[in-house]
Amino acid sequence: MLDLSFLNNVELLAGVDEVGRGPLAGPVVAAAVILDPEKIIPGLNDSKKITQKKRERMSDDIKSNVLAWSLGRAEVEEIDEINILKASLLAMKRAIEALSIAPKLVAVDGQYTPDVAFEKIAIIKGDSLVPAISAASIIAKVARDNEMIGFEEKYPGYGFSSHKGYPTKQHIASLEKLGITEIHRRSFAPVAKYLL
Repeated sequence: MLDLSFLNNVELLAGVDEVGRGPLAGPVVAAAVILDPEKIIPGLNDSKKITQKKRERMSDDIKSNVLAWSLGRAEVEEIDEINILKASLLAMKRAIEALSIAPKLVAVDGQYTPDVAFEKIAIIKGDSLVPAISAASIIAKVARDNEMIGFEEKYPGYGFSSHKGYPTKQHIASLEKLGITEIHRRSFAPVAKYLL
């Protein structure tokens, strides 16, 4: 087990996470967060382990109580062009570079780090282990989910507000019936088979 206690002494630690690698549609969204050591935010955890209602409340709480936060994204066209892993790293890079304060260390969830000019560390399961990464995972998830809910109106019948673009039975059935939209990732196998 990696000893992460040293992170507690890092001034201006940016936690970074992305959301949306698995879906068949929509962008990949990343967030970077620098927590304020003077303000404790209770309940920080991996966003997938928190209910939607609580995530939304916590996202506002995080944004109001941290030293800096930012979002970065990679669009569907970029995902199709460079692949989802590179697009995820690009979204993270954009989030880090958009921070209003330069971090001393960037802690990224997962096993890869984006190409940024800051000292960085990759931490597997970081979204459960490092509060700043948990905070990033929460605001990234809320931002992306809200965007996908917004697509419900533009693309009726797909159910984006419930599955957020993930490959559920409902989503696959709607692809079969209605075909693909401009927000679908054409490089993903379940979508590619509906390309004419």
